[in-house]
Amino acid sequence: MTTATTSPAVTTAPAFTADPAAHRVLTGDRPTGPLHLGHYFGTLQNRVRLQRQGVEMFVVVADYQVITDRDIADRLAEHTENLVLDYLAAGLDPDRATIFAHSAVPALNQLLLPFLSLVSVAELNRNPTVKDEIAHSSQAAVNGLMFTYPVHQAADILFCKADLVPVGQDQLPHLEVACTVARRFNERYPRADGSPVFPRPEALLSTAPLLLGTDGGKMSKSRGNAISLGATEDETARLIRGAKTDTERRISYDPAGRPEVSSLVLLAALCQDRAPEEIAAELGDGGAAALKRTVTESVNEYLRPIRARRAELATDRGHLRQVLRDGAERANAVADATLAEVRAVMGAI
Repeated sequence: MTTATTSPAVTTAPAFTADPAAHRVLTGDRPTGPLHLGHYFGTLQNRVRLQRQGVEMFVVVADYQVITDRDIADRLAEHTENLVLDYLAAGLDPDRATIFAHSAVPALNQLLLPFLSLVSVAELNRNPTVKDEIAHSSQAAVNGLMFTYPVHQAADILFCKADLVPVGQDQLPHLEVACTVARRFNERYPRADGSPVFPRPEALLSTAPLLLGTDGGKMSKSRGNAISLGATEDETARLIRGAKTDTERRISYDPAGRPEVSSLVLLAALCQDRAPEEIAAELGDGGAAALKRTVTESVNEYLRPIRARRAELATDRGHLRQVLRDGAERANAVADATLAEVRAVMGAI
């Protein structure tokens, strides 16, 4: 097998506004804990914007992928419902977006088998996102599912033939695998008329693809360094007070030279819908205390309506489960059709 890969096209402003309904987005998250500001500004905000523009949206709650880096799927049902709660509070509309769980769509997961035959072990072994996940895994030994994680994500994307995938910068290697799988499948199993079965998915990067956590590392649910969407205002203030900065008093926006300070400046700027350089100039010689105070006020003000909506939705857990049931029904119809086509072009029926 050739080891050549197909890099995904990357854009922050695709020219689809003339006909948004012609596009389909696949996005989602693992239900391992509450969504945080990194998720919101990295992908959630884009999802809501795309939905409002009329792009067809599929959102997967990747429950099967929880056990890629942990021994058991702890509190899986609770985390799944809370993930849907965060989605709805952030603005996703279940009448316009198909929200579903992996485990409820068997045909999607069956695509993993033929897709694995299209990717070499060497390609999976050198995936930088997988290497990072392994480094932070809570398992004593890395399981086989971790190495197939990018191919499972390819099945997520390709089962519904998505052509747009909102991602953060760190997820681009996974999308590259999906592009590779699509290209190789199309080359090996074309339709009778020679047309491809799968489109080439395109990465849609947000304007803030990566926010640092309060410890200066990658913001993550599992690393205890993130501000969740459902955190209280007091919890938010405490987390920001403890955020890592530096010893220089003058505040500047210099992501390369001062990553921790710049990430906080960027967070305030995103919440205020202003340029980070403008925020930094206003703070001047105020130092870390003034910066953290500004960030705290900005975040709490921005999240206030989202948190209010979240609290309201949390009173009806049955509604959250119904959203998942309705989404699974729609996703199963699409996945069954795709699997039937895959089996047909492979000569399996």
